[in-house]
Amino acid sequence: MSKKVAMAGMFTALAMIFSYVEVLIPINLGIPGMKLGLANLVVVVTLYTMGVPMAFVVSMIRIMLVSMTFGSFSAMLYSMAGGLLSFCGMALLKKIPNFSVIGVSLLGGVLHNTGQLLVAMAVVENINLIAYLPPLMIAGMVTGILIGIVSAQVIPRIKRVLYSGA
Repeated sequence: MSKKVAMAGMFTALAMIFSYVEVLIPINLGIPGMKLGLANLVVVVTLYTMGVPMAFVVSMIRIMLVSMTFGSFSAMLYSMAGGLLSFCGMALLKKIPNFSVIGVSLLGGVLHNTGQLLVAMAVVENINLIAYLPPLMIAGMVTGILIGIVSAQVIPRIKRVLYSGA
């Protein structure tokens, strides 16, 4: 049990580091808030190595800590909406046998952007923000696939560490 708690703490710290690294990478493609989603790599790996409840905890704690450390309350609102929608979709899709880690991650990327866009539309009370949906979907698919590919390589290695006698 102590090994799992330690791994959860390390996953949370790693997700925070990835979030910070993302802040340092200037990406400006004309869409506000567009990011690579590096922290989602940790969430996907946690989902497949430690299960849904632990992945949920890691995801939510990371969002709260990163928002309090590097962002604001409004940043937390957007991140929480995207994170919750993304996580729920990934957790549900993971239960369907024929979906790969890449497919689950792809859905996570798309839903994260969708959740954030829905909150933005509600906050600014402007339905016209829906125009951002196509580029956000493309970005979510591309980054979701890339995160899924890396996750598929990392998951077996983490499982060996987690579930070996070491």
